Amino acid sequence: MAKVDLTQQVEAYRARVGRFDVVTVPPLTYLMVDGHGDPNTSDAYRDAVSSVFPLAYALKFLSKRELDRDYGVPPLEALWSADDMAAFTTTRDTSRWDWTLLNLVPGWVSPEHVEAARAQVARKGGAPVLDAVRLEPFDEGLVVQTLHVGPYDAEGPVLATLHDEVIPGRGLRMTGRHHEVYLNDARRTAPERLRTILRQPVEPVEPVEPELP
Repeated sequence: MAKVDLTQQVEAYRARVGRFDVVTVPPLTYLMVDGHGDPNTSDAYRDAVSSVFPLAYALKFLSKRELDRDYGVPPLEALWSADDMAAFTTTRDTSRWDWTLLNLVPGWVSPEHVEAARAQVARKGGAPVLDAVRLEPFDEGLVVQTLHVGPYDAEGPVLATLHDEVIPGRGLRMTGRHHEVYLNDARRTAPERLRTILRQPVEPVEPVEPELP
């Protein structure tokens, strides 16, 4: 049985340092859970991570066992937002952040599969917000993205360039929530080696019609 690498099948999971690429993310399906606050200190964030991954692995093994289809559990992702974009780029006020954790799942996974996997995880315990994790399609569409290598707290200047220079310079404007894909496990990787895809949904700026005399 061949193991499928879900991220290798989607161009948007490939990014390069120093380049800002415009790509279209196809509709995908994720495990999701919402929360608020500093990801470094928030119990809510820690509980969310501790619930998403057990469910993701239970789902993977259920797929392998019952559907004869195997895949690698992809890396953690997150959508971020705040009432002021400066909370991301300059002040880095993490206490104001709203987030949604994501974990990509294959299209053949059904809600019934998720509920069966959830029941398995619940019997084992240790997933504090298991009931809050949901299966949801996400059609992100057009985005601009780059690869950041280094500590998460050093993302600010890259994001400022993305938001203030690259996106308007290409005739685009920001639409959806800031998206990060964490290609390494932060618990096992030195901060300077962390690799993170920074992604911002966009749309074309409509041309301004000239005023009639």
